[in-house]
Amino acid sequence: MDTTTIARPSILDLSRDALVAALKEMGEPAFRARQLWKAIYSDLAVSFEEISTLPVPLRARLAERFDPFPLEPRVKLRSKDRLVDKLLFRLPDGELIETVLMKYGEFGPARARRTVCISTQAGCALGCTFCATGQQGFRRHLSEGEIVGQVMHVARLVRADRARESAKIEDARPDVTNVVFMGMGEPLANYSHTMAAVAKLNDPEGLNIGARHMTISTVGLVPGILKLADEPFQVNLAVSLHAPDDATRSETMPVNRRYPIADLMDAVKRYIVKTNRRVTFEYVLLHGQNDYPQQAEALAKLLRGVLCHVNLIPVNRTEASYERPDNGRIGTFRDILNQAGIAATVRFEKGTDIDAGCGQLRARVISAPQGAQVSPGKQVKNASGE
Repeated sequence: MDTTTIARPSILDLSRDALVAALKEMGEPAFRARQLWKAIYSDLAVSFEEISTLPVPLRARLAERFDPFPLEPRVKLRSKDRLVDKLLFRLPDGELIETVLMKYGEFGPARARRTVCISTQAGCALGCTFCATGQQGFRRHLSEGEIVGQVMHVARLVRADRARESAKIEDARPDVTNVVFMGMGEPLANYSHTMAAVAKLNDPEGLNIGARHMTISTVGLVPGILKLADEPFQVNLAVSLHAPDDATRSETMPVNRRYPIADLMDAVKRYIVKTNRRVTFEYVLLHGQNDYPQQAEALAKLLRGVLCHVNLIPVNRTEASYERPDNGRIGTFRDILNQAGIAATVRFEKGTDIDAGCGQLRARVISAPQGAQVSPGKQVKNASGE
């Protein structure tokens, strides 16, 4: 029988205990599961055949039973400054998701970071009007393996780049230093798979990414924030606020009608009391919508006394055609917050030349004529990322 035509479960969807149980069912001792776990999550093996620590017959049986990697890379774009890579993956059922690698201080200081922005859903149900993903609607949740697999693929690309650039071979930094759950979808709406992915990314015998180097972003799902406060992982929380009052926020974020600002702020304050961790408020600046000085003053009043930082983000252009405020208007908004004692900085978007904003590349690929090459100039790479 031709097993290649049969859909196999992804081995990345198995927890450590489930992997042990699966190997036991196959008549293998527990140490084989440890070897397999290390090969997958530390050595980043792309196939069972290359795992030389396992007997050849076991590798063949694993290949018959499991899919070693559920993501098919379809497009890779690199920004002109070479500091941002954007990846488009096809999932086994045909859905498309995006992942972004952002490099900070890559060629200098020891504190340089490689941050991966990952998706937790195909599409999004929350409909924020300035977000390209929100304009595409919800398709489905991603499994934990589909979430973790994005980081694994990027880590492989980083290792390959290191191998090609001999001058950097001595670089002992981790392949990936930071992970932000800020890609397509709402992480707290896919709570169980998101937290399972956090555990797997944090595993010291695997990718070994510190929990404090991971950030989960939410549009403000109050029950999820309260649940996250009780988790053992010391991950960071980022809350998409985008307006200081309910009327303005509801115009761009439908979720505000279900969880208005008063309820959201109450949940955030309870989160801070439980965790003693600073919360980041993300604030996308939309010209003529939420960027007036009086709105900055209202935001400062709302956040007074809250352990937080405000990340001001000039909007990416999407189909909704919101305009980016000019630099003077952005600076005034930031200065009002800082002068009121609210820590605020401006994040100027990286990778705008390759549609690095959430959902933009997927939208272009879907809307392109069949067979057309989706490419900003010569930036498109082949499926293997070369």
